[in-house]
Amino acid sequence: NSIQNDIEAEFTDEYLDSLEEEIEEELKRAASVPQEATEDAKKIKIPTSKGLYKPHKGLPIVAIIGRPNVGKSTIVNRLADANCIVDNAPGITRDRAYREAYWRDREFVIVDTGGLVFDDNSTFMPEIRQQAFAALAEATAAIFVVDGQSGPNAADEELATYLRKQKVPVLLAVNKCESPVEGLTQAAQFWALGLGEPLPVSGLHGTGTGDLLDQLVDLLPPPGSTPIPDLEETAIAIVGRPNVGKSSLLNAFCGSDRAIVSAVSGTTRDSIDTVVMRQGNVYRLIDTAGVRRRTHVAFGPEYFSVNRSFKAIRRADVVLLVIDALDGVTDQDQKLANRIAAEGRACVIVVNKWDAIPEKDSNSIYVYEKKIRAALSQLEWAPLIFTSALTRQRVPKILDHVDYAVTQHRRRVKTGLVNEVIEETVRWHGPTLVKAGQQGRIYFGTQVRTQPPSIVLFVNNQALFDKSYTRYFERQFRKSLGFDGTPIRFFWRRKRRMGDDQAFTVPYAN
Repeated sequence: NSIQNDIEAEFTDEYLDSLEEEIEEELKRAASVPQEATEDAKKIKIPTSKGLYKPHKGLPIVAIIGRPNVGKSTIVNRLADANCIVDNAPGITRDRAYREAYWRDREFVIVDTGGLVFDDNSTFMPEIRQQAFAALAEATAAIFVVDGQSGPNAADEELATYLRKQKVPVLLAVNKCESPVEGLTQAAQFWALGLGEPLPVSGLHGTGTGDLLDQLVDLLPPPGSTPIPDLEETAIAIVGRPNVGKSSLLNAFCGSDRAIVSAVSGTTRDSIDTVVMRQGNVYRLIDTAGVRRRTHVAFGPEYFSVNRSFKAIRRADVVLLVIDALDGVTDQDQKLANRIAAEGRACVIVVNKWDAIPEKDSNSIYVYEKKIRAALSQLEWAPLIFTSALTRQRVPKILDHVDYAVTQHRRRVKTGLVNEVIEETVRWHGPTLVKAGQQGRIYFGTQVRTQPPSIVLFVNNQALFDKSYTRYFERQFRKSLGFDGTPIRFFWRRKRRMGDDQAFTVPYAN
């Protein structure tokens, strides 16, 4: 209801009234459209380009390294003005999380990593080490974070020994030094690590972070030495229930182990942004945490993970709704589909794990598609594709569907063409007569915004158009103009000023 109220608030009476004279003038100019509506839709075709995915590298990368629970994510939040999930429990961060930051005249990217422990092979720890090593391999500089309150320990010494052997320059940040006086004493303990001057900082309060950034930018390449392409991004949120293969799909897009993949439910905690390039197009892939039923989510890290997933839907251009082919469509999938439609996001339905379906034949894909379409009727406009993230079957084709859905989501149709479609739609089937003998009449319509496409229809009385007719109207509208892959919002607005002779009507026999 809150989303619907926000939508209605955009189209106030004053705003719509200001459109009326402009629309009437445009209708006069576009009385005859030189092309049919169907021909206009045919001009936009799904691209079939193929190519390799290449990581988008422009800004220098700074890796944040340290053992668990020393406050690495807090430091990232402070330096990059980010909102990484933090908690007193160790092991919250698992995957690499990239955050853009700047200081003085330098822009750079900070990479948050999980706690690095060499002699621990428990759940997720080998994968977390792999992610930290990958961050170091691509970094221009690194910040080694230690805990000033607990002092140096064997894990810090082991990490320092490892970092001294790396070619990447390292700064030593002693976190949790809230007191300016005691902070110098706490930091002095870490001279023994052999990594240069320990810098006392407080990620929580920001103390000392300016001095840390001053030394950091001196290690980065001078401004302008690395060309940064100015290309428009397409944000793609990958959402779904836990364990449907979202992170596997992200890795398939990137061609590397960008995210930790495990059979354990809830592996991904925070939303992971990854920028990739494909034949000149830039995509920001947002891997999200699996969304379970609200009753199963306790307040804590998982609660914030689910909240980030919903925010990812809101900031995305296109949402990939990942369905498990083995489980089919569940109640939670339908709730996610409702949220995607309510947020007005373009969508592609991705049925993953298609390789795990036993005894498939040439007709299986049509049987499964029929079942999924019936269960996700609220996304009947979304393209559907069967893939396998494990074998990369049809994975490149997903971005072809994304490109087309984005084009439709941002598409604007001229008012003359909109009214031509309205006239044809009403001619085929007019609004139903009510008992009092009244009949709904549509005077004209116009598209008032994109993302999603929103059409305002000026009618004699919106109460005369029932749900069955509005559904018919949207089906005919899509049949004539396309808009596959994106929702369309229709706003039926009462307008009494115009006469019935100016409305699109269809005669009824007695």
